[in-house]
Amino acid sequence: MLQLRPTCEHCDKALPPAATDARICSYECTFCAACVDGILQNVCPNCGGGFTARPVRPARNWRNNNCLDNDPASTQKKHKPVDPQAHARFAAAIAGIAPERR
Repeated sequence: MLQLRPTCEHCDKALPPAATDARICSYECTFCAACVDGILQNVCPNCGGGFTARPVRPARNWRNNNCLDNDPASTQKKHKPVDPQAHARFAAAIAGIAPERR
């Protein structure tokens, strides 16, 4: 079950469960699209993987009680701002490699 973390780990922007600009890596590191595209260059600062759009969990119970009411989003923030220069050095070696080949 995805945690649906509430904010961008870098800029602390709110990313509520229905946010369409939330991005996650395979470890659920969560960032906003602006940080992923601008600062991170689609390279997760924690694992080196790529990002994908975070799915939106249904707010309403359409079927089998699979909804936010039964599986609420996390309220625990992870705010770990990235040092842009250090990340640029880290990402330089792998940003040109497609995420599925890293």
